Amino acid sequence: MPITVSEERFEELVSDALDTLPEKLIAAVDNVVVLVEDRNPDEPDILGLYEGVALTERDSWYAGSLPDAIFIYRAPLMAMCDDEDELVHEVRVTVIHEFAHHFGIDDEQLHQLGWA
Repeated sequence: MPITVSEERFEELVSDALDTLPEKLIAAVDNVVVLVEDRNPDEPDILGLYEGVALTERDSWYAGSLPDAIFIYRAPLMAMCDDEDELVHEVRVTVIHEFAHHFGIDDEQLHQLGWA
């Protein structure tokens, strides 16, 4: 049976996942906001989404741009997990996966690395 946690608890799990990212990695993050939403309106089953321009693709034209966004979707993550330990793990994997896109790592590379 899928787990259900409050919005507040889910946001804590995302925050905890962010805290596990290495400091050197976080120091390299540039102009990104992390948002928690219930579902993606266009693709309701996806777990997360990176919208923006990867660091590897930025040029001088990027200066002054609005922040990139990483979305973490609560409902599909809860639906795939049976307990909180599993949810903690899947939230962390999703956070890492979406930040990898910020650094220019595509889905194929993530799959090879075990973070797909």
